[in-house]
Amino acid sequence: MQPAIVPLVVAATVFSGSVLAMYAARVLPDSHLNSEARDVIKLAMALVATLVALVLGLMIATAKGTYDAQTSAIRQLSANVLLLDRDLDEFGPEAQHPRDLLREVAALMLQRLWPADGAAPASLAPDEARPQMQAFVSEVTSLSPQNPKQQYLKTLALQLTSEIARARLQLYVQGGSELPLPFLVIMAIWLIVLFCGYGLIAARNPTVLVFLFACTLSVAGAVFLIEELVDPFGGIVRVSSAPLQDVITHLGQ
Repeated sequence: MQPAIVPLVVAATVFSGSVLAMYAARVLPDSHLNSEARDVIKLAMALVATLVALVLGLMIATAKGTYDAQTSAIRQLSANVLLLDRDLDEFGPEAQHPRDLLREVAALMLQRLWPADGAAPASLAPDEARPQMQAFVSEVTSLSPQNPKQQYLKTLALQLTSEIARARLQLYVQGGSELPLPFLVIMAIWLIVLFCGYGLIAARNPTVLVFLFACTLSVAGAVFLIEELVDPFGGIVRVSSAPLQDVITHLGQ
């Protein structure tokens, strides 16, 4: 399912359960909802609410960690590309062709990670830029240093090239994913049980209905946030392309 669909389904299911519980409370005998029964329901709701809070908090923290790791990888990748271009520039005019290839590689990575039309999904596979990257590595390797400084710059360039490839692989390994279906089902069951309990003991009036609906939207928002953060290159909450774009504008200058 699409990330926007999952929280809507959760919200609709949970709110429907609370509304049905409110109507069920009308037909149940009074003995089923006396003070003792309400106390038991409240204790059970407290237990389920604690489980939901712990799991949602843990999942949000985990998803945010994934998002932050991808953001850090993009920033490191961008910084390495700029440093590599500066080292090649300092090497001398004979490194101009590798600099041109580096710009092509960076532009291709930008296009693959953030498609211009927004219709195609982001491609995290490192093989997308492999031919251009191989050509670039070949050009850097073939550079002939004439003095210790150029030898040092060539060594740095090869090291940065290796770090760029490592960062690209990191993006792929930590790429976008989706929430497991069993997790969504279990979470929905917990929420239905919790909001059914609210419906059983709540007053039946429009104010309560509006408040319960707002609560279901809040919980659905948490699910939506998790769905977005675990896929940093898809959906609405995306890793910014600004670092790589800024670097590309400075390449060759």
